[in-house]
Amino acid sequence: MRVRLCLRLIAAAALAAAPGLSASAADPLLGLWKTASGETAAIDRCGSAVCITLKTGKHAGRQIGQLSGSAPDYTGEMTDPANEKTCSGSATLAGATLKLKGCVLKVLCRPQSWTRMEAGPYP
Repeated sequence: MRVRLCLRLIAAAALAAAPGLSASAADPLLGLWKTASGETAAIDRCGSAVCITLKTGKHAGRQIGQLSGSAPDYTGEMTDPANEKTCSGSATLAGATLKLKGCVLKVLCRPQSWTRMEAGPYP
């Protein structure tokens, strides 16, 4: 009887934790990232895509990108918050590193590497 009760409690705890685990397991891109300039960026779901929003620095609160795809490769648009210019972008996830590239006319590209701070989802 005691064993069954313990198994039920373990199963209930696993089910309660599953929604949070499945969201981050579904897309490893979600979470907080340290940008090349040292700011914090949050990547979270926005509809069928993921949105990149700066959380710290001069442009905190500003959405700077929207990407779609699946791990490890994503494509979309990126905006330089300093000059409000938007270009095509891509991102490749490699462990705790996110390699981003913004391109104008697909030939003038500027790469950056970000480092994972915390996996999502987050409050």
